[in-house]
Amino acid sequence: MELAKAFEPADIERRWYPEWEANYFFAAGVDRSKADNFCILLPPPNVTGTLHMGHGFNQTIMDALTRYYRMKGHNTLWQPGTDHAGIATQIVVERQLDAQGISRHDRGREKFLEKVWEW
Repeated sequence: MELAKAFEPADIERRWYPEWEANYFFAAGVDRSKADNFCILLPPPNVTGTLHMGHGFNQTIMDALTRYYRMKGHNTLWQPGTDHAGIATQIVVERQLDAQGISRHDRGREKFLEKVWEW
């Protein structure tokens, strides 16, 4: 067997995807009521800085762990996270308003929240 000169994900997926689907590797609803649980919370995007290799590395580890435990028969969940307090988002929007010479207090709560959702 000759190895490809470059990694071609589409070729790998074409070969393995049917088997993954047939074995329900993507199915969260498989009845594993007696199985152990495994959950990782996916942190929210980094809105206050630029992405770097550490972000990709972190996501890769969480993805691999979740898949590993699913293949071992665990109930798994890789839960997309949210910024529960909205602090990072608030900072970004406040900076945008500050650049216009406006504070969130000038806008009031409702108008500020509208601006947050607009962002």
